[in-house]
Amino acid sequence: MSGKTSPNLSTSKSSVVRKMVPGLLLGIVVMVVLTLLGDVREVGALLQAFDWRIFPLALLFTLFNYTLRFLKWQYYLHQVGVREFNWRRSLQIFVAGFPLAVTPGKVGEIFKGIWLEQQTGLPVARGVSLIVAERVSDGLAVLMLSVLGVIAHPQYWPAFGVIFGILLAGIIISQIRPLALGILAFAERLPLIGKAVPALREFYEGSFVLFRPQAALMGVGLGTISWFGEGIGFYFILTGLGMPANLDTFSNAVFILAFSTVVGAVSALPGGLGASEASIAGMLVLVGGAAPAIASAATVIIRLATLWFGVTLGLITWAFSTRLLNLQEEPALPANRVAEVE
Repeated sequence: MSGKTSPNLSTSKSSVVRKMVPGLLLGIVVMVVLTLLGDVREVGALLQAFDWRIFPLALLFTLFNYTLRFLKWQYYLHQVGVREFNWRRSLQIFVAGFPLAVTPGKVGEIFKGIWLEQQTGLPVARGVSLIVAERVSDGLAVLMLSVLGVIAHPQYWPAFGVIFGILLAGIIISQIRPLALGILAFAERLPLIGKAVPALREFYEGSFVLFRPQAALMGVGLGTISWFGEGIGFYFILTGLGMPANLDTFSNAVFILAFSTVVGAVSALPGGLGASEASIAGMLVLVGGAAPAIASAATVIIRLATLWFGVTLGLITWAFSTRLLNLQEEPALPANRVAEVE
């Protein structure tokens, strides 16, 4: 186990929280806007009338999603050579990464790479390749869940095709080793990029292993099952708001939540905030035939049961894992040092 940290990479509590603040503020704004768009009184009445005994059931399906994604995380760690890492510590790092999803462009997730380096000695760049592989496999998984819905609603084919093509192209290029190494060799001769090439090589080596056919199929397979679980949870939320408990509602729930997850991911907004909510509410009206107030209420509840549930679990993990995650506050500078800095 390595106790060293890459230079210039801080995981102090203040540095992590600073990156989260914009996403947290945006989350509050999005929830308020959703309520206003659906008519405050109607949405409030629906939330009050909702059978909140269904909410723990939705949380259980979210936990089902997290459990399978953790198994994928463990599988990926094994693939990049981390094979004797205590699973409890691995779980802490995995869950601690949930709040980082609300950083702009999810750049905060690099902290997971830093935590892995501190605990296992895995180079940060290779750890980041693991995180990217997670995201790509999740993206392909939710696209797989969207296929039937896209067939039924052809207007979504262009977005589906572009996103699927980009993800698949990235995987294919990573497996054409001479091409990838040639690009890195060329980049090494460029004045501004050259210094970053060693880290990019580490990133590529991790990506090459994780996107091999067997690993890619395992990741997408686990992801498809795990995200299907969240779709089931969304179905129960919709029925709790008065939508019919039939196959149409079920298929729409899975399709809408899966496709909206992709929309939020490619938006690069913190946690997909705004993009995911607009997509879920809009598609519930256009595809599912829901009233605007029901669409707004359903969106608020499902985001509480997924994104914000995950953020809460992550923050609780931070509170009990400050040493493991190196989330100590940065030591105060002596007065004379402060003067020098200023």
